[in-house]
Amino acid sequence: MKNGQNGATPAKGPSAKRKASLIFDWNLGDPVEPFLKRPFFLVDESLRDGVQSPSVTDPGIEDKLRMLQLMDDLGIGRVDIGLPGAGKRAYDDVVRLARYIKDNRLRIRPNCAARTLQADIAPIADVQQKVGLEIEAYTFIGSSPIRQYAESWDLDHLLRVSTAAIDFCAKEGVPNCFVTEDTTRSHPRALDALFRAAIAHGTRSLVLCDTVGHATPDGAARLVGWTRGLLAGIGAGSVRVEWHGHNDRGLAVINALAALRAGADGVHGCALGIGERVGNAAIDQLLLNLRLLGAYPHDLSRLVEYVQLVSKAVHVPIPKNYPLSGEDAFRTATGVHAAAIVKARKMGDTWLADRVYSGVPAEGFGKRQTLEIGHMSGMSNVVYWLEERGFEPDEALARSILAKAKTFDRVLLEAEVFEVIRAAREAAKGAKKRATRRAPAARA
Repeated sequence: MKNGQNGATPAKGPSAKRKASLIFDWNLGDPVEPFLKRPFFLVDESLRDGVQSPSVTDPGIEDKLRMLQLMDDLGIGRVDIGLPGAGKRAYDDVVRLARYIKDNRLRIRPNCAARTLQADIAPIADVQQKVGLEIEAYTFIGSSPIRQYAESWDLDHLLRVSTAAIDFCAKEGVPNCFVTEDTTRSHPRALDALFRAAIAHGTRSLVLCDTVGHATPDGAARLVGWTRGLLAGIGAGSVRVEWHGHNDRGLAVINALAALRAGADGVHGCALGIGERVGNAAIDQLLLNLRLLGAYPHDLSRLVEYVQLVSKAVHVPIPKNYPLSGEDAFRTATGVHAAAIVKARKMGDTWLADRVYSGVPAEGFGKRQTLEIGHMSGMSNVVYWLEERGFEPDEALARSILAKAKTFDRVLLEAEVFEVIRAAREAAKGAKKRATRRAPAARA
């Protein structure tokens, strides 16, 4: 609503000092603050790990290109554009995506996933040569004792295969990032040996993976801190540390933030949290929280559009109560909530209306607060609903709508409210006709 709408007197919003006094922020002084003061990046895995979910549809190339463009618009720094060794379609899509990045001079930097096998790395080298664009190879191998036992591997095998893959990347001119699957359940002795070997052979980055969603925030922080200590101890501070986490315990987003706090250079995620099993960290929720923490300066007004595009492209519906992008994120039918929002809007104060009953300001993400009418509503809901749609908030009409709402066990649909309005109009017309017919008799 614009200031002054619905008869409200335009009011100057609170000053910056007053705004600060209206919300006491217990989050201030939170230990996330250190990472706000240093650069970091996000890696979007929607086009690779995201489409590995057994319930998603692999998007067509046009949808993938639109997703890529929106990632760049949102300031996401890096993107996994696929696993070209998986087959012809995967290879062809990776070529198209890489060319789109180059031809449109996008800022986002591409990478591709690969097992620690020449058969997976060679297609990445081929795409890089064909397109003329640097593409990092994220070569992965399982490192946990349980994985080693299941595969009949030992540490010597892991070291031999990993270093051979990194050497092959170097031979082909493909930058390497070394990914240890199931890092969060791996023994530090094995990680120490693998990380030292990878660095000695020229890897750019160590990617710590919570492959099965095992970690807690404290565990994520300890693993990142331990890795940072190792790098400092061997003088390899230029090697990146990245975090890749899954959501099996519902902790993927907070784990990613904990990893950043502990010193990770980058964290991975997927739009809508799609991915293997219950999915990856939701990159849209990471962006939301990083913005609210004051750590992400890019324009996020198209973030909801991005989530909606991914939802449609992979055929995964957005839950109604999903943060920011869900239908109910900024929607209320509760009388107390609505009354406070309406009072703020009557003051002409959109800042206040957007925060009095919301920890996330809708306006900053291209959305707005929406008031509905339901069995928990009050007159404020009805009057505001009518005014928003250009109706005169007649008291009798408002009471009729509210009375109908009280008979329902859910929010009224717009058509149901209009039905009450039409009935009220018909009743008013009928009363007027009856009054007109009686008027001549009264004069006689």
